[in-house]
Amino acid sequence: MTYQHAEAMKRHAGKVLGAVADAAKQAGVPCDTVQIEHDHPYEAIIQTASDKDCDAIVMASHGRSGISAVLLGSVTNKVLTHTAIPVVVVH
Repeated sequence: MTYQHAEAMKRHAGKVLGAVADAAKQAGVPCDTVQIEHDHPYEAIIQTASDKDCDAIVMASHGRSGISAVLLGSVTNKVLTHTAIPVVVVH
């Protein structure tokens, strides 16, 4: 990955996290955002949830099925199979 691509990804993630934090604030919901770089995103998700004593992890399912689900893998599936923390999957 090029430096420019990595920086663009960081900026995009920051914008998305900012929008989530703003929406949570408007709804009166506490929200703590974290942006972490890691070779294995599922490990970063699990470690962050553990470090913050989260009661649950909420993740999206993109609804892939068939061979694409098998070939592409799934961060959600890896979180589900590698953590003892309850995981809520939203489809």
